[in-house]
Formats: sequence, structure tokens, C-alpha cells
Amino acid sequence: MQKPLNRWMLMLIMVLSTVLILSACGDKNATEEQPKPTPESNAGTEQQSKSWKEAPAMAIDKNKKYTAKVSTSKGDFTIELFAKDAPITVNNFVFLAKEGFYNGITFHRIIETFMVQTGDPEGTGAGGPGYTIQDELGGPHKYEEGTVAMAKTTAPNSAGSQFFIGTGADIDSLNSMPNYPIFGKVSDGMDVVKKIAATPTELDDFGREKSKPMEAVTINTITITEE
Repeated sequence: MQKPLNRWMLMLIMVLSTVLILSACGDKNATEEQPKPTPESNAGTEQQSKSWKEAPAMAIDKNKKYTAKVSTSKGDFTIELFAKDAPITVNNFVFLAKEGFYNGITFHRIIETFMVQTGDPEGTGAGGPGYTIQDELGGPHKYEEGTVAMAKTTAPNSAGSQFFIGTGADIDSLNSMPNYPIFGKVSDGMDVVKKIAATPTELDDFGREKSKPMEAVTINTITITEE
């Protein structure tokens, strides 16, 4: 599972000096791996059947402008993609979006003061596209509200399809440990992202954090525009 670490998790790691196992896609956090939970009801969907043996070949032009319109069950929002600063990551996202990989996938991890995470066809935080991509770190962007970054484990180059969007002040805690490749920012419709973040949650299946949505919030489609 992959996911970004929240402030409480970071403090616990320092106190115990052990590796915390976090939940979420691409782990939605400074993610670390954990046993795979039983796939949820969407485990047999068409989206999950989309899998590749290797990352897509470079097909974007990093000198062009790319945006992604994300249509969800709670409304639409637009992401400005940082093709010049994170070409490998953006190329991967564009490829998956055009393949319809994200259609029907849920936001499986939600922490209103931190982030919302999606991109896992299993809906458990353990799924992906069948491959991983190279990390693109050290860019000019910071983790803040609206920032879009890949979820992954703490292992290098472990991101695949899961990503998260910063939704609250706690996202700033990741700036002290910038392990999640930033590849975009919400440019329009942040109110919709906030609406997603306000979805009621309960403890996850491992009892670690209150982040499991109590209602399904789904990506309908992602439409890529190139200029």
C-alpha cells in the first residue's frame, strides 16, 4: 500500500524508531508497504483488468501545456500538469487517463486536514497498473492545498497509478520529507476537492486512522487537454 505520512505518523516513527506501515494507494502518504487487504467490491471491474508489464514510452512534449479535467461523483475539477518539471510522471498520468484506467475508481483514503487519495483499481491502497515509474523529486514545487503528487511506498521508484491531492494544513508536514513526486496542482474546482475531503470517514480496516470513506466518491472520467 502507498500513501503520504501525516504529522501523527511522523511523530510516532521518531518515538518508536521503527517503520510505520501506512495505508493508501501509491500509498497515499510517505507510504510503506503492508499486507494486502482483501479487495473491495470493485475488485472485478474493467478498470482493474487494465494492467501493463512496463511503464509507458515517453509520448508527451514537456514544452507543451497539459491539463486534466477530472469529473467525479461530487463535481469537476481541473489539474495543471507540470510536464516540464516532472515529464516522466506526467507522461504516466496522461497515458493512464487516456486509457480510461481511472474511470470508475474511488477515492479510497480521505483525511480532510491532510489529503484525498485515489488511483487504485482495487480500492484498498494496494493496487496499481502493473508497473512502477522512476521518481522525480527535488523540483520547485511544495506540498500545499491543491498540490497533486504520486502516492508510493518509502522504497525508491515505487509509484504507479495512485496519487493524492493536498486538502488541508497537515499537508505541509510532507515538506520536511519530500518523497512523493509532485506533478501538478488544482487550478480550478478546489471547492469540489474540498467537498470530497469533507466526506464522512471511519477507521480503516487496520484500525490505524480515520480515513475510510463511508460513502463512495468516484472518478467518472479524466480528460487530458494539450496546448
